[in-house]
Amino acid sequence: MTAVLHSAALAVTAMGLLAVLPAFRASGSIRSALAVLLDFLTAAGLLRLAGDPSWDSVALAAAVIAVRKLVTTGLRTAGRRPRPARPPAGQE
Repeated sequence: MTAVLHSAALAVTAMGLLAVLPAFRASGSIRSALAVLLDFLTAAGLLRLAGDPSWDSVALAAAVIAVRKLVTTGLRTAGRRPRPARPPAGQE
């Protein structure tokens, strides 16, 4: 059973890598394409965790989820630009 889940995790990883280009073409945004890839990698990590619940699998799944959270938060905040400060009314 673990060999099947390991193969499934590998297939999900490959599908994630293949899905990045169509996701980018459809959305026109690297953020969306990267989010798709990270979702596939999270799914692959969880499949590996289901097949072989070792501490290495737990650490790998936790690392993938942590990287996903950091990257999505970083991309979300990178798109925001601070507005330039405006002088108070009447002092222009």
